[in-house]
Amino acid sequence: MRDSDGSSDRRQPTDSDEPSKRRSIFGVVASWVDSEEQSDDDPTRTPSPSSSSGETRSREDTDPFTRRINPLITDRPWTIVLVFLLVTGVFFVGAVAGGGEQEAGTDQFTEDSEAQEAFDDMQDDFEQSGHDSGGTSAQLFVTDRNGGNVLSKPNLLRMLEFQDRVETEDGLRVTSTTSPASLVATQLAPAATTAEEQHREIERASPRQLEAAVAAADETAGIPVSTDFTRESASADVAQVAVTYDTPPKSDTSDHAHLQFRTQEIADGINGFETGDNVVIWGDALLDEEVVQLLGDTSVVVFPAALVLILFFLLVAYRDPVDLALGLAALVMTMIWTFGFMGIANIPFSDQLITVFPLLLAVGIDFGIHIINRYREERTAGKAIEDAMGITTGQLTTALLIVTLTTVFSFMANLVSDITREFGIVAAAGIVFTFLIFSVFLPAGKVGFDRLREGTRFPEFGSSPLGQENSIMGRVLPIGVRIARTIPVIFLVVMLVVGAGAAAYGSGVDTEFDQEAFFPDEDRLEQYESLPGPLQPSEYTFMSVLDHLEEDFDQSLDGTVTIYIEDNDLRSDGALGEIDRAVHDPPDAFATNGREADADTILDVIDSQAATDPEFAAVVQRYDTTGDEIPNRNVDAVYDELFASDASDDAASRLTTDRGATRIDAQIDVDASQEEAVAAGKTVAEEMRLDATATGQLVIFEAVIDRTLESSVNSLVVAFLLTMIFLVLSYWSLEGRAIYGVLNLVPVLLAVALLVGSMRYFDVPLTPINAPILSVSIGLGVDYTVHFMHRFVDEYENGSDVHESLSVTVRGTGGALTGSMLTTVTGLGVLYVALIPLIMEFGLLLALGVFYAWLTSIVVLPSVIVVWDRFE
Repeated sequence: MRDSDGSSDRRQPTDSDEPSKRRSIFGVVASWVDSEEQSDDDPTRTPSPSSSSGETRSREDTDPFTRRINPLITDRPWTIVLVFLLVTGVFFVGAVAGGGEQEAGTDQFTEDSEAQEAFDDMQDDFEQSGHDSGGTSAQLFVTDRNGGNVLSKPNLLRMLEFQDRVETEDGLRVTSTTSPASLVATQLAPAATTAEEQHREIERASPRQLEAAVAAADETAGIPVSTDFTRESASADVAQVAVTYDTPPKSDTSDHAHLQFRTQEIADGINGFETGDNVVIWGDALLDEEVVQLLGDTSVVVFPAALVLILFFLLVAYRDPVDLALGLAALVMTMIWTFGFMGIANIPFSDQLITVFPLLLAVGIDFGIHIINRYREERTAGKAIEDAMGITTGQLTTALLIVTLTTVFSFMANLVSDITREFGIVAAAGIVFTFLIFSVFLPAGKVGFDRLREGTRFPEFGSSPLGQENSIMGRVLPIGVRIARTIPVIFLVVMLVVGAGAAAYGSGVDTEFDQEAFFPDEDRLEQYESLPGPLQPSEYTFMSVLDHLEEDFDQSLDGTVTIYIEDNDLRSDGALGEIDRAVHDPPDAFATNGREADADTILDVIDSQAATDPEFAAVVQRYDTTGDEIPNRNVDAVYDELFASDASDDAASRLTTDRGATRIDAQIDVDASQEEAVAAGKTVAEEMRLDATATGQLVIFEAVIDRTLESSVNSLVVAFLLTMIFLVLSYWSLEGRAIYGVLNLVPVLLAVALLVGSMRYFDVPLTPINAPILSVSIGLGVDYTVHFMHRFVDEYENGSDVHESLSVTVRGTGGALTGSMLTTVTGLGVLYVALIPLIMEFGLLLALGVFYAWLTSIVVLPSVIVVWDRFE
């Protein structure tokens, strides 16, 4: 209610209020310790010049944590510093000696889905059958140096020379090679089985013979060349050479990479071949090596830039080398404690956990600036060191703990999803460590160093608080207060409409997860190339390979969907016919050869062997009663003959030796989306009469996308509900006004809505890496609103009117919030210039989340408070 003069008629505490206010929220989290508010005439109350009434309430009698810790901070600061340093040493040992491993790439997100289980079963089945129990492979993409025909005689001879060298190179362990040249030579002379013999046959063939052999090779085996090839022209722009190595089962990736790099060196030794120019080598091991190099190239540019920007803005915020050193030491300790916790808890470090540390950095920067800024306010007003720090911690500990617990709730909300569970655990532990270090160690260190400095000639550096009335920041920050004085209702309605529109718009944000998300952005690569020499990026083979696959071969990197069939009826008469029907008239998302899907099946092995082995062809014909060259009677006999033939290895790659499982690998049309390809695979599997499941990387990734979206929504809802309940109970317990908790949430929800809308506007898809950002944005928003609201309540409950309380708050706490925001947004927002899209997107979202949290706190929250005050 308001009096006729417009001032607030606020209910003051009375004795009758004691039962409802004795139970402090800290009593809930710290053994339910009882506490009482000091009466207004308590002689121990410490005056504060920032309050219009000349007083500020001490929380030392209501907060058992502060009541126990504050005397230690002011009386024994160096003891506290020593204890924290010893604990840091313990966590450092845990970080170094912990048993946690590393997880990277896509595998960490794909567990426990039906498609993944089917894929694992398939891998086990075919490994037991003897297939893929060892070995690795590489591919060379070859073009003509002058842009001519890659199937010309000189180029065919170069391919065979390369094949001969790698097959005879000691220690390279090459078991076989295949190229257009070897397939053409086989047509010229089937008896020529070595690369050397095939080289001689190509060398003495006439142009007409070569053209005929190229056409015949494509008709019988399909030569691996780009899609511009036609049999009539006998020419193509790009050829593919496959190299297979004999390596032990489960051998190290670095061993594979060594073999592939040696293969690349041999290719460079061929006259007319030059890697990086007209030859590109590709293999999984090389991809792994280049992904590591990619992270290194990003780190060389981004992390030093982020560090410089953070140091610069911290220096601007602190303006004192001692304070800067204390703030940086606290940040480093936070990182060590968190890494130590991961080591002790045996939690592996993964791509997703990379995002935890920028978040802890953001919260730590915020806590540190608030402590130092509030302390300086009291020191500027003439308080002694002990009194100034006592008032600071007495007032801020409540806000810091509320921020910590609400942020913990927002992080722990990720426990509802197995995708983000470890993120939630590590982030929650990290934020608790941040609270302890910045609310105890930092103040103790500040008291200790200020005592050492007092009475000495050590120079005083910048010690004024941010946001003073006569500063530029002090004149800009009150814009939200000015709006709240004039049009609070209209402004608040407009903001709520904007928030609702942003949320509705953001509901259409894309979800995405694939291998290419871990690849560099091509535009950013070009920008990096303009940097000075040491900062320029490496050459990335997979970028050229992607271009060849998509442009020359109409394939994508993950270009297949696998239909895994596990059914004893594979031995029935109609099994092979059912497989043939599955690849006929396929969905549009599948690549086709005529009316058939471009797919590898056991039927292809049967057809290929029948074409070269007359005895086996007779077996097929004997058990084919329909004349369609598909056995439909006594197929077990056909399988027996196939496994006894020269094609036994190929057969084992398509059918288990117990005839209980088979696989169909269907190529995806290059223009088909991942969603369309997965839907096509599921449709084919569901329509089969055999027990079939669609699997493969694309299907597994799509399952991860579905779980990611569900996880994000669930975590956001849980985080909001937990935060709302905690804030309402906290302010009801501490202030007797639950409404303060509700007021905190209005700008938080607006910030989340703006963030979701921005994700769609900036075309940032939701991925398993950034999925926690929605629930985390609750914690980020509360971080800013609680600081603002808590300072306002201190001023307001001491008798100042609402506008005066807001003015004091926005210049005091608002200055600290602004310094924290600028440091975090600029320092961590620089991640947006990273090469890797996932890091780019996370940097953008983190910067936007912090900015929106600050903006809604400074500009929107004052109008929320004024509207509440009027209606109350």
